[in-house]
Amino acid sequence: MTGLPRPLRALPLRSRLALLVALAVAVAVAAVAAACWFVTQEQLESRLDSSLRNSPEVDASLVRDLLASCRGAGREPVRSPGSYTLQIIDASGTVCAAPGSTRIEPTGTDLTVAAGNRRDVLHSATDADGQKMRVYTYGLELRPSGEHYAVSVARPESEVTDPLSTLAWVLVLVSGVGVLGAGAAGLWIARTGLRPVDELTHAVEHVARTEDLTVRIPAEGEDEIARLSRSFNSMTSSLATSRDRQAQLIADAGHELRTPLTSLRTNIELLARSDETGRAIPPEDRKALLASVTAQMTELAALIGDLQELSRPDAAQPGPLQVVALHDITRTALRRARLRGPELTITAELAPWYVRAEPAALERAVVNVLDNAVKFSPPRATIDVRLHRGELTVRDHGPGIPAEELPHVFERFWRSPSARQLPGSGLGLSIVARTIHQAGGEIALRPADDGDGTVASVRLPGAPQPPPGH
Repeated sequence: MTGLPRPLRALPLRSRLALLVALAVAVAVAAVAAACWFVTQEQLESRLDSSLRNSPEVDASLVRDLLASCRGAGREPVRSPGSYTLQIIDASGTVCAAPGSTRIEPTGTDLTVAAGNRRDVLHSATDADGQKMRVYTYGLELRPSGEHYAVSVARPESEVTDPLSTLAWVLVLVSGVGVLGAGAAGLWIARTGLRPVDELTHAVEHVARTEDLTVRIPAEGEDEIARLSRSFNSMTSSLATSRDRQAQLIADAGHELRTPLTSLRTNIELLARSDETGRAIPPEDRKALLASVTAQMTELAALIGDLQELSRPDAAQPGPLQVVALHDITRTALRRARLRGPELTITAELAPWYVRAEPAALERAVVNVLDNAVKFSPPRATIDVRLHRGELTVRDHGPGIPAEELPHVFERFWRSPSARQLPGSGLGLSIVARTIHQAGGEIALRPADDGDGTVASVRLPGAPQPPPGH
């Protein structure tokens, strides 16, 4: 309704709908009333003209009697036939009106008929009393004299205009009642139809005022209002879920941050108390404390980095995708994994595979998968890495993951009870899953088929050869 005039746009929506309904009905009623009036007018005029053409015939004897009466020949006055006004016109324009008829001034066409140059004519005229008349004039020849006259038969046009005036007032009255009824019906329809919108408005205002995202609007049917209600319910449900996840993320982050911070505080307080009291800590213990502080700071830095990765505004959207060599990224990640687990044996069998992904994010995901295998592998164990036709598998020989814990491994901050003593934040696999899914791939963890350990499987769409131009 943006095309409405400004005064209408200032009205409430239901008032605008009622006004527009009333206006539409008014236009329709006016069109129907006008059509009815014009059709009725045409029918009445046609009937009047037909009655004049079919008026009682005036024969020669009646004309002679009327002429004799007009000339004062002592004959009995001749009356007009029925309700018609009758007069006779000769070629000179002399009018002889029947008694009781008001004289109508002849027109040029009447004189043409009187002269015998035209058979008949139908026209409107005004009589001597100022009344509008409908006149039908036809020619009549008297025999044996051969005299030619014009006979004019007329009826008042009020026979048409009076019913039309009455009809016009009836139509105006009916139209007015119809428009008022349409306006009232439009207002009722607008109120009834917009009741769900009012409920939606109240719900939105309630959410804005109280931040209560548990509000739901009943959605019945398949119309636009029901779809809007369902969309609102879906939106509030998603917002509630997002807020719950945000609260859970903050709670989990606070819990995970508390452990390294508590350890750091304890170790630093021990070092500070040693300096304050002058009681030196044995070199071996001091070295162990400093190593613990360094480890806790490293863990804290990794946790903060993971939190920053998850909280980026564009975390839900992938960065610019590029064609990257998954085998090269895996080789780079293997070099880092071998540095972190020098006592482990890492075998690699990498076939070329090119994918579309965000290079930095994909490398971080592969590094996290390998770090997870290094973390849970026992000393001097073997980690098998294989890339074949787009599937990257990393198989360790660690304790494995119980079947009941597999559905939770990609949840944020989730850590297996058996791994809570190991360093980590529980965010690594969650970040890996998000990165792989954004690249259109899949990731899964499963127990190894031939013994202890876990197999991490990453599938990414791609090709063994790079696209042309890369």
